[in-house]
Amino acid sequence: MIKIGIIGGTGYTAGELMRLMIYHPKVRIKSVVSRSKSGELIHSVHQDLLGEIDNMKFTDSLNKDIDAVFLCSGHGQSRKELKNLLETIKVIDLSQDFRIINQSIFLGRRFIYGLPELQKEIIKTSSNIANPGCFATAILLAVLPLAKKKLLKRNIHISAITGSTGSGKTMSETNQFSWRNNNISTYKIFNHQHLQEIQQTIHQIQNNFSSEVYLIPYRGNFSRGIITTLYTHSSFSLEENKEIYKDYYKNHPFVEISDLNIDVKQVVNTNKCILHLLKEKNQLIVLSVIDNLIKGASGQAVQNMNLMFNLDETCGLKLKSVRF
Repeated sequence: MIKIGIIGGTGYTAGELMRLMIYHPKVRIKSVVSRSKSGELIHSVHQDLLGEIDNMKFTDSLNKDIDAVFLCSGHGQSRKELKNLLETIKVIDLSQDFRIINQSIFLGRRFIYGLPELQKEIIKTSSNIANPGCFATAILLAVLPLAKKKLLKRNIHISAITGSTGSGKTMSETNQFSWRNNNISTYKIFNHQHLQEIQQTIHQIQNNFSSEVYLIPYRGNFSRGIITTLYTHSSFSLEENKEIYKDYYKNHPFVEISDLNIDVKQVVNTNKCILHLLKEKNQLIVLSVIDNLIKGASGQAVQNMNLMFNLDETCGLKLKSVRF
């Protein structure tokens, strides 16, 4: 049984992580740290866990008898937490602190970028994982097969819409119901923080890529999920591109290629990414949908843990979407 701890236990990602771990057949949750809620029942914050997590309470420190810890404290906090961890404890960090290569080593720990569809075998032998960002996950899964074949020749243009949970629980005007309801807006155009890890990963696979990646993010008027639309120049036919994608993902259980148009509800509550390809004139269009809290965060973290502990990567993650 894998004994785990969670630091930063009150946020959306920690809540989803616990929901997944409660029924994971190979995991036992030993402690959930929240210094602001220490001593309070976990289900008083994550009310969907009432009746699921018994009378477990938040603690102000981590149980030392653990095999792995998930850092869910938010960006900029992980380095502080690592100072108190034993070297033998495996770490999966859900912040952006270690995703960039020149920031990936800290206190002797070297963090591996944890996108299983990119470097599954490396993750299996790693002790420290930097979980990818949600936009980065949806976008990279839409472009990896092209980069692998060195087929990215021109600029990549992306629009992506995310649900309000992507902003976390910290209250601001733009994630209040009255602002989000019946509303949509752009933000951080061409300057989103996930662009750096997207560009880094593309260059890692296709080092001769010299064009630009343009991302326009949108705030959607729904709670969870991401849909991205990506297009770039392609001299291959639609059927040829479909074969490239099917071949790349044939051994990756969470990525599906759909011949029909796709929507966010197909993936909500799952660790899936579904892709749909179109061809218009000389442009290949790739649509991608994920659940930002599962495949874009907590589910992918569990997938990485499974690989690190030599489990089937789908263990605890065989989930059905909430379609209606």
